[in-house]
Amino acid sequence: MNSSSSTVRPAPPTGERSRVGLREIPLPPYVTAEDAQFAVRAVVVHAPRRWSGGTVCRNDASPHPCRLHRWGTRVLALRGLHDADIAALIERGDPAAPLPPRPPRPERREEP
Repeated sequence: MNSSSSTVRPAPPTGERSRVGLREIPLPPYVTAEDAQFAVRAVVVHAPRRWSGGTVCRNDASPHPCRLHRWGTRVLALRGLHDADIAALIERGDPAAPLPPRPPRPERREEP
C-alpha cells in the first residue's frame, strides 16, 4: 500500500448516527406520582397501532414499542401496576387518566 494513499469514509449526516440505536430512557431513582402520571401519558399517547407494515407507534409511526412506551411501561411496573392494569389504561385512551390505587404491600412478619 502506498503511504500517500488514504481511505476516506463519508461522515454520517449531522445529527444522525449510522446504525446505532437510541439508548433506553433512564428510569427515575424512585417513582413519584408525577413520574407515574407522565408514564400514563407515555403509554397512552405512544400506544400500538396496526398498520400495513406491522404494528407501529400511534404517535410517531416508529416500530412499536417505541422508547417512550417502553419507558412508561417500566415506570408503571415499578409503581406496582400489572400488565392488565397498563393495558386497561391504554384501552381507555385518556392520557390524563388517574392511576389505579397502589396494591397493598405485603406485611413483614417478624420471626420469633
